[in-house]
Amino acid sequence: MALRYLTAGESHGPRLVAILEGLPAGLKLTPEVIEEQLSRRQRRNGAGPRMKIEIDHVQILSGVMEGVTTGAPLAMEIENRDHAKWKGVEVSPFTRPRPGHADLTGAIKYGYRDLRPSLERASARETAARVAVGAVCRQLLRPFEIKIGGYVRSIGEVVADVADLALEDRARGAEENNVCAPNQEAAKAMEEQIRRTVEARDTLGGTIEVFAIGLPPGLGSHVQWDRRLDARLGAAVLSVQAIKGVEFGSAFENSRRRGTEVHDAILLEGENLIRPTNNAGGLEGGITNGEPVLIRAAMKPIATTLIPQRTVDLAMGKEVPTQYERSDFCPVPRAVPILEAVVAYVLVEALLEKLGGDSMGEILPRYQTLRRARLSDLKMDGTTHMFWPEEEV
Repeated sequence: MALRYLTAGESHGPRLVAILEGLPAGLKLTPEVIEEQLSRRQRRNGAGPRMKIEIDHVQILSGVMEGVTTGAPLAMEIENRDHAKWKGVEVSPFTRPRPGHADLTGAIKYGYRDLRPSLERASARETAARVAVGAVCRQLLRPFEIKIGGYVRSIGEVVADVADLALEDRARGAEENNVCAPNQEAAKAMEEQIRRTVEARDTLGGTIEVFAIGLPPGLGSHVQWDRRLDARLGAAVLSVQAIKGVEFGSAFENSRRRGTEVHDAILLEGENLIRPTNNAGGLEGGITNGEPVLIRAAMKPIATTLIPQRTVDLAMGKEVPTQYERSDFCPVPRAVPILEAVVAYVLVEALLEKLGGDSMGEILPRYQTLRRARLSDLKMDGTTHMFWPEEEV
């Protein structure tokens, strides 16, 4: 069974629901493991007033018995505490689409008579359910010693210098401040940037970097477009609200350089094939090469602003300013665990495709037999071959 998940729920509905199918049996799992990641999503600078309302807790409804997965679909729910203020209340019509949101496009697609159904489902509140799914996937990666981390690389014009920091040190540093920056110097500058933006009643975007270390080579495939792992990771990252760009390694910088300056040399150390650089970001031909996977994502400034923007009232048929809906000022720090979550899901999906098996007891031994980047694992016979011999007529 392939791994897959669905989420359901609205921003101000009673609860969010996530169903994750295809998990192997025998994985230790408790609500605390999931809530640790949910908490990371909520406790950052730049958040709006809703984060003072919601304290996310998860209830596991199925797929776990006595703290261990059974192989059945895993169902989880997260209560929306803010729902109590909306239940049974008449809501004013919302007919002024906000530029940059799904208000207008959702209404065009589904024929809504009011814009609220668009914003309720398109809201980033949905990402709480995805963080829950990602937390489960991170738990599955732990026995394989595969680690995922992330940090804010930039907010507005402030860019963190990470040249001298190892990937894990960057992630550790990000947990020590309120903006998820990899070092304290960058954190102070980013906090000041956010403060000035709040005073200006505006919003800020930035860039986020997510990495995975410990991945074996050979995950993904080059044989079909939809099996390429970079394509799958890119789609997952771009599916997160307000993410508008993605690159692997130093892709955009590489585009300005020559090929001999970009590609990661293959060297021999004993019988191990090693790379002195990782410009490719851990992926070649849609397949992991054993180096850390490094993904950089660009997040636009959130579209809901206190300063009105130009729009059209669809009921009145005239140009008007937007009406403000409660929102964040800078969602970038809170997006770090979200991006880690969607990356974790895709990597677990690829790992299970590679290994097969219905239980952790089957999968773990198979992992030890995977080919690595070693001469002994590459049986090259050094002889000539005729791949397409002439057929007799």
